[in-house]
Amino acid sequence: MKTYVPDTSAIIEGVVSELIEKKELQGTVVIANAVVSEVEAQANKRKETGFLGLDELKKLQQFKKEKKIELRFTGSRPTPDQIKFAKSGEIDAIIRQIAYEESATLITADIVQAESARVYGLEVNFIEQARPKQKLSIEKYFNKETMSVHLKEDTIPLAKRGAPGNWQLVKTGKKLPYKKMNELSKEIIEKARMDPKSFVEISRSGSTVIQYKNYRIVIVRKPISDGLEITAIRPIKKLNLDDYQIQEELLERIKTQARGVLIAGETGSGKSTLAQAIAEYYSQNNKITKTVESPRDLQLDDKITQYSKNFSSSEEIHDILFLSRPDNLIFDEIRDTPDFKLFIDLRLAGSECLGVIHSASAINAIQRFIGRTDTGLIPSVVDTIIFMEAGKIQTVLTIKMTVKVPTGMVEADLARPVIEVFDFNENSLAYEIYSYGEETVIIPVENKKTPSQKLAEKQLLKEIRQYSKDADVEIVSNNRANIFIPEKDIGQIIGTKGKRIENIENKIGIKLTVKPKLKKQDSLDYQVSETSKYVVFKFPKNIMKQSIEFTLDGQFLFSAITSNKSKIQIHKKSQLGKELAEALNDNKNIEAKF
Repeated sequence: MKTYVPDTSAIIEGVVSELIEKKELQGTVVIANAVVSEVEAQANKRKETGFLGLDELKKLQQFKKEKKIELRFTGSRPTPDQIKFAKSGEIDAIIRQIAYEESATLITADIVQAESARVYGLEVNFIEQARPKQKLSIEKYFNKETMSVHLKEDTIPLAKRGAPGNWQLVKTGKKLPYKKMNELSKEIIEKARMDPKSFVEISRSGSTVIQYKNYRIVIVRKPISDGLEITAIRPIKKLNLDDYQIQEELLERIKTQARGVLIAGETGSGKSTLAQAIAEYYSQNNKITKTVESPRDLQLDDKITQYSKNFSSSEEIHDILFLSRPDNLIFDEIRDTPDFKLFIDLRLAGSECLGVIHSASAINAIQRFIGRTDTGLIPSVVDTIIFMEAGKIQTVLTIKMTVKVPTGMVEADLARPVIEVFDFNENSLAYEIYSYGEETVIIPVENKKTPSQKLAEKQLLKEIRQYSKDADVEIVSNNRANIFIPEKDIGQIIGTKGKRIENIENKIGIKLTVKPKLKKQDSLDYQVSETSKYVVFKFPKNIMKQSIEFTLDGQFLFSAITSNKSKIQIHKKSQLGKELAEALNDNKNIEAKF
């Protein structure tokens, strides 16, 4: 009868009991006490692999009682240092020594252990794990609309079904006792270790994170949680950039100027789904694209390399990225200070980075960089923030640095470096970030005209109406304004070689942009759409900052001014919004005129 010595990998993977059940192993199984100690140490740390190993050892004892094998234990228990440095090969060396002394066949599922044993001339049975054929038991809780499943011992299974921002929590079965939950957790670990496309991403005391195909599964035990808990998350739809109906200007920015873009939002808002779509776009357009993730759960094409922060240090990933020089880098997601430091270093070195970050608002995403780098460097690190809500882009902010007197201050000697944060859709100043005393402050800017701006508008209007009676003006900031002139009068305002407009600028003291004033029309073309919050009217690009009158079946409905993006948005919860939505559903005639 032959003698077999399994190592820790063979015990954890359960291959010894499989061989016995298939009647491919008969004889004596010798278990090194070092294996028991290592498995026990992992179980004491509440690691799933430790419990799998203990269950396998109990199975072998049962086979001994059934007289299918002989079973004995041998060898001394390893020291705490040997257990601590098990990954360096200390325990494996003890097991190989026992196999040599017993003239036994070493059973292992570890290729390094197998090759090392062959160096010593040992007979080795290397068990390469095959891809699991059956589905996970927890997959029965999923249907096409299920986003995530939440299981906990002695409670009813729950599932989120729907889409981000529009889902329901439904009950999906009977209460699950601890024994059943434990079986589910063991199955998940076993199949993840067998499947070459799956892996254990994080294994800590009391918690394990697994990426099993397109499922991200989190297992938590006591004492971290008050009971055994399993959460499985699956993306319900893979989107591309065309699915988001992104404004042309923003889309061009993402495609060609993604030097410091942040995708922000709360949990489940669709941040990673958008990042995934952008990564796929870069890859499909012949860009070397790589990701940094923790854990790796983006469902991406094989051409895109996905790095995990859980298996390396920030310094190692930093060196790899600088040496491999990808065209685009997706950082999913930026959580703690080492993550921020890595993102900042990559950006300051000129890498084109797109980061994903948790935040409750768009401005909060910028605020999280304050204190982690010099405030003056923030515009060099981040230039665009895309805030997601319910799977849609809700807010876009852009950033630039200038030196000026902050809004609301009047003394010239108070001028200082100021980070201006603009609302991309409205092209208006939304926030200012600057040092005030020893603090860095973020101040919302109310887009109301100051007394000095009102005076400048009055003087400017008086000046330009000397040359065009139908001219209008718009003060954009303290040093900039737009003037709207009928096309026939534009030459008169600009003057020979631009001398007249230059003289007006010097006289008023602000920079002027001349735009054609649109003629009155009987009816305007527009596109209308609905978001989760608004009814949106989109006009041709040249209809900016224009007063539009809307009629419903010939009756006056309301008037509004188009934005810098030629849009008018009406909140759907308002009385007007409800009336508009109802009219659109009934295909009623809504006409727009100047």
